[in-house]
Amino acid sequence: MMDETAVFTKIRELGYRVTPQRQVILDVLFANGGHATPLELFEQVTVQFPCVNRATVYRALDFFCEIQVATKSEIHGNTVYEILEDEPHHHLVCTRCGQVEVLSDAYFSDLVTHLADDHGFLAELRHLVIPGVCRNCQK
Repeated sequence: MMDETAVFTKIRELGYRVTPQRQVILDVLFANGGHATPLELFEQVTVQFPCVNRATVYRALDFFCEIQVATKSEIHGNTVYEILEDEPHHHLVCTRCGQVEVLSDAYFSDLVTHLADDHGFLAELRHLVIPGVCRNCQK
């Protein structure tokens, strides 16, 4: 996972400012360490920075995704955000019990090669959410 210093450096290198609002939203996103909804992030941000409104949180999250320091996924019908890790990873999400399991990107290298070779398609598989039924729920 990128550390906060690397994220702030990347923002500045891209010619953007690290505003106090962006900084506190990033701090909260890092502190969460996992998947957080915009509402969860907003509630945590306003504890530290009460003047930040929801629109600011949403704009910052979209900005972080746009510059590829964060990613968003749909898990259990909720949009969740997390800091991008150095290596892509994916999620297996059980539609019965809600368990979320992280899956290595290594499983997808053959698929990416197949899509490029056989279909001329350059797939960008950075963060997939794959719904299904986990081992425990199949019993």
